[in-house]
Amino acid sequence: MATLPAAEIFADAALVRQLVQEQQPELGGQALHEVASGWDNYIYRLGTDYAVRLPRRRTAAGLTANEQRWLPQLTADVRVRTSVPLFCGTPSELYPWPWSITAWFDGQDVSVSPRDRNVALAEPLAGFLNAFHRPAPPDYPRNPVRGGPLSGRNDAVQGRLDSGMVPHAARVQELWAEALKIPHWTGAPLWLHGDLHPANLVAKDNTLQAVIDFGDLTAGDPATDLAAAWLVFDAEGRDTFRRSLGSQYDGDPHVWERARGWAICMATNLLANSDDAPGLYLVGSETLMEILTGDRERF
Repeated sequence: MATLPAAEIFADAALVRQLVQEQQPELGGQALHEVASGWDNYIYRLGTDYAVRLPRRRTAAGLTANEQRWLPQLTADVRVRTSVPLFCGTPSELYPWPWSITAWFDGQDVSVSPRDRNVALAEPLAGFLNAFHRPAPPDYPRNPVRGGPLSGRNDAVQGRLDSGMVPHAARVQELWAEALKIPHWTGAPLWLHGDLHPANLVAKDNTLQAVIDFGDLTAGDPATDLAAAWLVFDAEGRDTFRRSLGSQYDGDPHVWERARGWAICMATNLLANSDDAPGLYLVGSETLMEILTGDRERF
């Protein structure tokens, strides 16, 4: 049973207000309230237009530093809005790690939306990936669990399948074994969001408002992000998503098979580690059903 990691530092509203007043005083008088305390970050809403994100753990502080360094340049030409830092908070006597102020996006995360409505998001999400998946420089931030060969996730997936937490484990095991035989990505490392599931997409009125939470930012195999075809969409949405991507990935005949493998990896992770997050567990369950009952012959 997965539990939320304990916070290594406590950041209440009073501390956050002090930080904002100290480093971004023009925003210091705006209303502030906590909206989430997740795996890695505290999230506060600041006024009506901003969010404050502060790491709860030292490991998350490194992820925030990656976002601050790379996202401004990576998202400058992307049409879809993102959680790019608008202000990069620096360590101080009040708080020891980097923290950020981002835009606040009006809407709901897509994990609460019925999948048959997500087809409207397929084209803009494809546009985001076509723009974001560009070659990365040699010093891109490494990520031990995203962007590499599927074989690197075998121990983790096997552990989940043996845990009793994943339905239809025998059939999933067969599909995972097939995925491990697929040829690896041989191209240059491409920039990746790294965690492109529905809870990291914000929509309103069936319109994609933003792609958020780039904590797993890295580079490597684009199939990692293309797993969104199963994580976000039903069969109709997958068809629209793939058509909207155009020919960008046609040079690799195995990219969609690996993407399905990454969807298996991520779905089993959500099923085995979301005891305290029913919405994410549902995403894992629905994704697994899309993989087991879906459209293998079309990909």
